[in-house]
Amino acid sequence: MGNAGRYLLVALISAAVALGTLWASRSLLAPQGHSGGELHAFVHQQLDLDREQEARIEALEVRFASRRAELEATLGQANAELARAMASEHQYGPRVAAAVDHAHMAMGDLQKATLEHVFAMRALLRPDQAVRFDRAVDKALTEAGGG
Repeated sequence: MGNAGRYLLVALISAAVALGTLWASRSLLAPQGHSGGELHAFVHQQLDLDREQEARIEALEVRFASRRAELEATLGQANAELARAMASEHQYGPRVAAAVDHAHMAMGDLQKATLEHVFAMRALLRPDQAVRFDRAVDKALTEAGGG
């Protein structure tokens, strides 16, 4: 495989990772009415939240849904930028490299925001709930990662 083929493969893998990050974020934290969202369903259905916890977690979910939509749009734009760069250069050139960097930054921002949201929810739980929550997060992440 020549250099151009290797660089194209790297770009395609980067795009696949971006899609995987998006899928993991959606499957882990999508609101209850959407596909996925196992963690949110677990929090609302299995942790016996009191009214104050329900209200505060609902407020977190509303804020995060908006932020996640923004970050997913940015990730989509980064992936489109990568596709245009690949179509333009047909090799791992400067435009493709910059687009890959942009996609990685967008993926990282989405992942960080998702983790911040998870920890914000956890902070609202009693210790007994937090133990169960931690197990559910571990399970959701290891299943999303194929492990």
